Amino acid sequence: MSAIKDLIKEIDNLKPIPAVVNQIMDAVEDSKSSMTDIAEIILYDPVITANILKMCNSAYYALPRRVDSVHDAVTMMGLNQVVDMVLMKSGASNLIKGQEGYGLHEGELWKHAVSSALIARDLAEKKGSEHKQMIFTAALLKDIGKVILDRFVGDSFTKIDDLVKKKGFSFKEAEKKVIGIDHAELGGLVAEMWDFSPKMISMIKNHHLNDEAARDDLETQILYVADNVCMMMGIGGGADGLAYRFHRDVLKRLGISPLDLQEIIASFGSEMKRVEELLKVI
Repeated sequence: MSAIKDLIKEIDNLKPIPAVVNQIMDAVEDSKSSMTDIAEIILYDPVITANILKMCNSAYYALPRRVDSVHDAVTMMGLNQVVDMVLMKSGASNLIKGQEGYGLHEGELWKHAVSSALIARDLAEKKGSEHKQMIFTAALLKDIGKVILDRFVGDSFTKIDDLVKKKGFSFKEAEKKVIGIDHAELGGLVAEMWDFSPKMISMIKNHHLNDEAARDDLETQILYVADNVCMMMGIGGGADGLAYRFHRDVLKRLGISPLDLQEIIASFGSEMKRVEELLKVI
């Protein structure tokens, strides 16, 4: 129990998501909010505004003219693209470091986060979810618990690995057994302390579908599939790799056939160079 208390204390060492990001998220999810309303919220944070302008004017986006304001950025790139930039920049500082306990080098967890977020949003659009931005954000931050749990996993890796290889545990189950908490559960605590919505907290906490009820939630199903697609492609898998339960019934519920899954993997594989260039900009 003392180890869990120590872990919770370490949440304070993370760089918190700026409060303005929650305001932006709430506005994006509110159908009554206009593009102007959301741009005005962004304008109140000079650091976020500066980052947006810097990214918009980078060679990666190759816009036809220089962007000098958030309103210009929204007009030229679209609201979703600008909000994506805000979220990605806000999450980068915590996720870009290496996690030796999980066998992840610098930038690997971040690449996994961005890749799964892009795949999740694409799936959300195809499945008609009304919460595309929430899904994008949850996918981006779902593994934040690994940042804190990393040292503890490293210290206990032999015990965790034995449970996975000899006892048939999933990696997450082994974390819970040895340390007393798993990375998804810890991620839910981080989301709660950062004042995310109950829906976001639940999605992050259940992104491996450990809760039976989560398997009936469209947004959490999408998050789960996007995470698995990344692991199947070897993007940021690390030491835990594919040592998780695969719930085939979720693909059936989403109407995704094995052929569809292959097409998702193939189409995103062709986008990887673009994603790597995007990571350099962020």
